[in-house]
Amino acid sequence: MSVERTLKKLFSGVILDLDGTLLNTDGVVSEILKAFLVKYGKQWDGREAPKIVGKTPTEAAAAVVEDYGLPLSIDEFLSQFYPMLSDQWRNIKALPGANRLINHLRGHGVPMALASNSSQSNIETKIFHHQGWKESFSAIVGGDEVKAGKPSPEIFLEAAKRLNMDPSSFLVIEDSIPGVTAAKAAGMAVVAVPSLAKQSHLYTSADEVITSLLDLQLEKWGLPAFQDRIECTLPLQPWYIGGPVIKGFGRGSKVLGIPTANLSPEGYSAILSEHPAGVYFGWAGLSTLGVYKMVMSIGWNPYFNNTEKAIEPWLLHDFNEDFYGEELHLVVVGYIRPEADFSSLEALIAKIHEDRRIAERVLELPQYLKYKDDPYLKISLHQDN
Repeated sequence: MSVERTLKKLFSGVILDLDGTLLNTDGVVSEILKAFLVKYGKQWDGREAPKIVGKTPTEAAAAVVEDYGLPLSIDEFLSQFYPMLSDQWRNIKALPGANRLINHLRGHGVPMALASNSSQSNIETKIFHHQGWKESFSAIVGGDEVKAGKPSPEIFLEAAKRLNMDPSSFLVIEDSIPGVTAAKAAGMAVVAVPSLAKQSHLYTSADEVITSLLDLQLEKWGLPAFQDRIECTLPLQPWYIGGPVIKGFGRGSKVLGIPTANLSPEGYSAILSEHPAGVYFGWAGLSTLGVYKMVMSIGWNPYFNNTEKAIEPWLLHDFNEDFYGEELHLVVVGYIRPEADFSSLEALIAKIHEDRRIAERVLELPQYLKYKDDPYLKISLHQDN
């Protein structure tokens, strides 16, 4: 998938999808589907996710009703399920990088439209609690305002029409295959940010596929570049995670020579669904040993082809012994790069050590160093007192 052909043309407007692109809707839908299906003696296992991402509500409902053999019509399913879902719309979090992108484009006066298969009223409800979003879009087009939703191009063509701009002048950012198909049919360039794990290879018609909005390089498309990276790293609004250190896959120290202090993924499903696979860094507090620099991967580690998304922090200190069971608190303050696959173990090890060098260096910068004194780390040190 080459971006070279798009470099010959500069884009002047951006059209954004909403669910799965800007908002972590998929995580909320999965949680509610789990609760809903239990009433019918069924268990949501995620297998329908590819059938519902990017689809209209009716199409998504039909897939669930059919695959689970529910004793409901599609209309009955929608009438029961959607009130449960709409109760949660105000709680849907922005995906990492969404606020950064919207604020950046607005600040540079780049025309923006929102184009979603959701109805106009549902869109309004979902974005109401996200400050500045509604005012940032010159047009908001819902699936109920066109004859056919994505993968039909109509929704994107309508957005271009409302902005009085040529469709070919837009860059579209989408998370679903129906959305990518629709945008390409409208004559637009598309950056895909797949919301489904390990599905990137299916997005063959996209002009570029990236892991998350954190990896978006707008300058590739003739749009104003982000200017907020610090020495190869992107500062983040800090987020917090903690728990006892558990034994990991046993590969960290054995194969890579890198002793990770693993946390159990149980109880962290929300954090794992919210944060994209990649390499992060920050500070780690151990309940009896102190505060240390750390670099951390979240993801499936393609080289080892993990089946579960995992959190694997590497505390940047030489410890004399294992500390399984020790309470570990992490303050994640920045992002280095997306998760990548490697052709050899040596290449993987070299990259991990490069990540370590970057983290060790930038954590001395005032913007990151100040979090070494975060109370969350100190609480973990004194919680047994």
